[in-house]
Amino acid sequence: MRYPARALAGTAFAQAAPPVAVAPVGQTAPTTRNDANAGALIFDADGTVRIAGSGGLSGIELYDAAGARLSATPAGEVVSVDVRYNVPLGGQSVTVLGAMDAQGAKMRFFTVESGLTEVGARELPAGLSAEASCLYKSPLDGSLYMFALGAAGEIEQWSIFDNGQGKLDGRLVRKLNIASEASYCTVDDASGALYVSEQAVGVWKFDAEPEAETIPMLIDAVRLGRITEEVGGVAVVDQGPGARYLIVSNASANNFHVFDREADHGYRGTFAAAGVENAGGLAAGKGLLLAMDDENEGGANYKLLRFADVAAPLNLALGAPADPRAVLPQPMPIVRPTAETQPVGQGGDAADDPANWVNPTDPARSLVIGTDKQAGLGVYDLTGKRLSFAADGKMNNVDLRDGFMLNGAPVTLVTASDRTRNAIAIYSLDGATGTLTNVSDGVQGTGLGDPYGLCMYRGKGGKTYVYINDTDGKMRQWRLDGTKAGKVKATLVREFAFATQTEGCVADDETGWLYVAEEDIALWKLNAEPKGPEKRSQVTSVASNKALKDDLEGVSLYLQPGGKGYIVLSSQGNNSYALFRRDGAHEYVGSFAIVANGPAGIDGSSETDGLDVTSRPMGPLYPNGALVTQDGRNVSPPEPQNFKITPWISIEEALKLGVVKP
Repeated sequence: MRYPARALAGTAFAQAAPPVAVAPVGQTAPTTRNDANAGALIFDADGTVRIAGSGGLSGIELYDAAGARLSATPAGEVVSVDVRYNVPLGGQSVTVLGAMDAQGAKMRFFTVESGLTEVGARELPAGLSAEASCLYKSPLDGSLYMFALGAAGEIEQWSIFDNGQGKLDGRLVRKLNIASEASYCTVDDASGALYVSEQAVGVWKFDAEPEAETIPMLIDAVRLGRITEEVGGVAVVDQGPGARYLIVSNASANNFHVFDREADHGYRGTFAAAGVENAGGLAAGKGLLLAMDDENEGGANYKLLRFADVAAPLNLALGAPADPRAVLPQPMPIVRPTAETQPVGQGGDAADDPANWVNPTDPARSLVIGTDKQAGLGVYDLTGKRLSFAADGKMNNVDLRDGFMLNGAPVTLVTASDRTRNAIAIYSLDGATGTLTNVSDGVQGTGLGDPYGLCMYRGKGGKTYVYINDTDGKMRQWRLDGTKAGKVKATLVREFAFATQTEGCVADDETGWLYVAEEDIALWKLNAEPKGPEKRSQVTSVASNKALKDDLEGVSLYLQPGGKGYIVLSSQGNNSYALFRRDGAHEYVGSFAIVANGPAGIDGSSETDGLDVTSRPMGPLYPNGALVTQDGRNVSPPEPQNFKITPWISIEEALKLGVVKP
């Protein structure tokens, strides 16, 4: 696990002011079995407020705003509850209450519109000894997730979705871990921040998006920070810009710390709620705080506080409370893959770059060639099944061209950057069987320190070229020629360089342009011919386009007649893909994300290195072509990296490009 270098939000070296006293404004009746842990505030469409509390073996207890018990619904041994709004289910938009049943670590789901109605499709056990759970509704695509927390520090993220029959089903997406008991959690949907209490250690922040990088940030630590002995519940307060906070229960000290989420979680003060002791679960919303009171005289219950009563003595900005029922704006358009390849044979950073081959006689039998930079080249059909594997070494990038003349006959020529031999790997592809045959005239050395990115070009007079760049920015161009013996040799014809590391590149055979992604800087355009002018221009840059976040990685061309179409670029740093016009001044068209196809069991695509796109039909599922992307984090289930296949027609619809009828 890697930890960002930062000071703790609270530090033992700072002199803490005594906590300010805040009086609760209400409380619920004691739970039926004197057992309480985490509650939730339910804001109904008519403006009324209800309180849902976990009541252990009494199940889920519902209370009105005055604290009177409305109902107790059996649900095993409930240790936590959470709520999310506007969840699509059975053709309606409903409010969903998620609960964790500690008996078998079962995740359970209810609608709350008319009392509690269980809507789980089946028993859904997490693989841990359950301590708590919390919900997350992604603004990216509206998908619902549940985080399940375990006694040994396990954190499981589950995708929760309509099974098509009006019930909620789930699928494990990814696993996170901390060192010891994970006792409470909460998620801020707007920022995608997941906060987890590790009881004996402190409070951690993760990114809740399933495709995000797993780098936890320590917000505060037991004894080293503001927490004295044991951390309890956590709650997110959203009072609008300038007033977004994290409340953390300092359980053993019977008080609560406030951290500023808009100022690197800096400590802002401490308060105590009169009568609330050993507080565990917390919840917040619309200016209210809900705290579990384990030591209530009449039995464990839930206390209600106003955030305004906390903000005033601590000089916190009060702002205006966000509406938890409001639908959050979607950050960018989304598309979903319809197929994925088998994972590569080993974990870690392995899959890297794909190339599409379109079958001219039967497009539905087209193929995808993908590099495994630890072992070789795989060939896949459009269902993702691997048909063959050339275990020839560390192949980093791959490209192909049809119609290369070899032994008097046209072949599909495939080249790859071979990091094992520091060479250009050269193959012919048998489209019928999906196999590769090495046709290199011996080892075609590159003379580079580390052959990295690669792309091919069919230039003037029908000559075929291959470009390979180095990690130091150097780039070389070779002409490929067939020999009388039916082999292919490479002749160096050009060399140039970029200031920093490059990898992704693509050549436009029709227009004669070469596009190269300098990873931290920009996408460049220059003449593709070996004797072309060296002048280059920027298509776009990280500095000039806020939609891009380095590294800039894979780049490909969606070709349309008359020089039109699109440049597709992987913006690896924010898990998105940017489109620019192929013609004119290459105006930016828009960006999109590839998210999970839950019912199909296919996760999204993230941290993408290489990609390839074609505008040619690839059968009935891909009438306008397809985009194939390397998936750097292959989750759901967690497996080694692979490649995702997305219909281009869905990208046309998402970005409103105007769907072209095939």
